[in-house]
Amino acid sequence: MSFEYAPAPESRAVVDIKPSYGLFINGESTDGTGTAFKTINPATEEVLAEVAEASDADVDEAVKAARRAYTRVWSRMSGAERAKYLYRIARIIQERGRELAVLESIDNGKPIKESRDVDVPIVAAHFFYYAGWADKLEYSGYGSTPLGVAGQVIPWNFPLLMLAWKIAPALACGNTVVLKPAETTPLTALLFAEICQQADLPPGVVNIVTGAGDTGRAIVSHPDVDKVAFTGSTEVGKAIARAVAGTDKKVTLELGGKAANIVFDDAPIDQAVEGIVNGIFFNQGHVCCAGSRLLVQESIADDLLERLKRRMSTLRMGDPLDKNTDIGAINSGEQLMRIRELSQVGDAEGAERWEVACDLPTKGFWFPPTIFTGVSQAHRIAREEIFGPVLSVLTFRTPSEAIEKANNTPFGLSAGVWTDKGSRILSMANRLRAGVVWANTFNKFDPTSPFGGYKESGYGREGGRHGLEAYLKGADA
Repeated sequence: MSFEYAPAPESRAVVDIKPSYGLFINGESTDGTGTAFKTINPATEEVLAEVAEASDADVDEAVKAARRAYTRVWSRMSGAERAKYLYRIARIIQERGRELAVLESIDNGKPIKESRDVDVPIVAAHFFYYAGWADKLEYSGYGSTPLGVAGQVIPWNFPLLMLAWKIAPALACGNTVVLKPAETTPLTALLFAEICQQADLPPGVVNIVTGAGDTGRAIVSHPDVDKVAFTGSTEVGKAIARAVAGTDKKVTLELGGKAANIVFDDAPIDQAVEGIVNGIFFNQGHVCCAGSRLLVQESIADDLLERLKRRMSTLRMGDPLDKNTDIGAINSGEQLMRIRELSQVGDAEGAERWEVACDLPTKGFWFPPTIFTGVSQAHRIAREEIFGPVLSVLTFRTPSEAIEKANNTPFGLSAGVWTDKGSRILSMANRLRAGVVWANTFNKFDPTSPFGGYKESGYGREGGRHGLEAYLKGADA
């Protein structure tokens, strides 16, 4: 027996999107001196707003404002006083949570149930968590001296969450910030600027400059920026590493991934299927730590694949603001082209494609949940990050073979292990070259737990006590 869900759209009335947005510098909105660009709703291709593109001169103004706020106010303030601002921001985020969630889904394309139940609560939790650290830095093991001005560049897949991961620890440690959101998803960052005003945050402590690659480069290369934090592609991360080489800038990079999700024959199969779905189809696969390579023990491969396909057929794709939607829109036309291109490469290389049969909306950017079987280590779809709802399936016979295949990648951000044996989980986690290893779950985040990668997935950690290190001068400074 099957039944259809009635539409359950979240109201857009809670959000007031302005026709145009300026930059947020020194506590107020300013027009800037650059041009403007449009941000669109990826589910409908409707233009949402015109947004200022910060020029080099605008970035310079933002850095100067951040430096003034740092030297005159923020670094002189006690940790307990800074904590009050962070707590206030966290409370306002909770109060305006519905507004933030709706705006995130409109601008980004992710389902409202993800932005409402995952992104926004974790955003608030990060500010609460780091507010608690602000007056305890001397016990962190990393000293209590801030670095100065932090230049931060964040991606489009988790716009508000990445903002929280960057801004909360920076402010807790006494730094000031110049942050650039992704050009396709600037709106929640600009709403966060309003929240900073509402919290009476001293002018210049947080500055938000919108724009594309040139704006990001201006921040990274600015001589008065002491710390660079970037989340995004490995290619851009390498360019940033080259740009700051030879300078005194402290850098953290959280880059791409091609995570292995390893399922053993004694795993709870139905639970594993849920974890596989969450690992690759959460946020349309726009997740750097997505479980995009499924390594399944040969003896259960057929059974697991059958159950996985059955589960995928129940996923609901469509309006991101519908509370029943599981799979939303791909964030941009450019990203959709990349997903299509690499999927076609999978076809050409001889892998077998299976995708959910569904009617895709005629407007917007959409790609159905897809799996490729018959994949080998040599396939590009097993090596390159697709950053979309596409899963490559490989098999293994022994734990050693699973480890060898899992580690055979230039990336090292995350991994998952599914088994009934605790000893096997610990053994695998010890041998997997990944910054985060989930056991019998996937894509779980907590502000108290550090996150970050090895190899081409970057360096440095965000979250937890470890996340303070990147914003402090060190215990012996």
